[in-house]
Amino acid sequence: MNQSDFLEVVLPFKDKVFRLAKRLLVSKEEAEDATQELLFKLWRNKERLTEYRSAEAFAMTMTKNYCYDRLKSKQASNLTLVHSNYQEKDTSLDKKVEYKDTVNLVHQLIEKLPQQQKLIIQLRDIEEYEFDEICKLMDMKPNAVRVALSRARKTIRQKLIKQHKYGVG
Repeated sequence: MNQSDFLEVVLPFKDKVFRLAKRLLVSKEEAEDATQELLFKLWRNKERLTEYRSAEAFAMTMTKNYCYDRLKSKQASNLTLVHSNYQEKDTSLDKKVEYKDTVNLVHQLIEKLPQQQKLIIQLRDIEEYEFDEICKLMDMKPNAVRVALSRARKTIRQKLIKQHKYGVG
């Protein structure tokens, strides 16, 4: 596999790798480092990429594992989960502020979810992976993925309703 073939395979999912790394790691810089490290590992093993049914699924699994390792390492003890992948609507300043506050609240709520639920919500609702792909990446049965996703969404929905109803979290 030459460089152009490698780029043709890897470039379509490079941004997904970055977003997953950013979801799992604290900063843009950490996510960029993780993405670069994973692309380097893929390049080193470029001849074996064709052996995998889905290079993207393989890369996402590598990303998940790499990020978990980083989170467990002593040097990463200060990392937390964050996400800033949203688009602002083109509305009045008040609406923009309200929208941004809601997005930030959702980020905070996602951050408080159990690790498995955070990852599933990232893969399904943000990266838009199919359930069978998530099952493979997470090594879970379809029903378990659906239950975890449902619980994560329900938790977020209940806390958002509570926040908007009472004005406090």
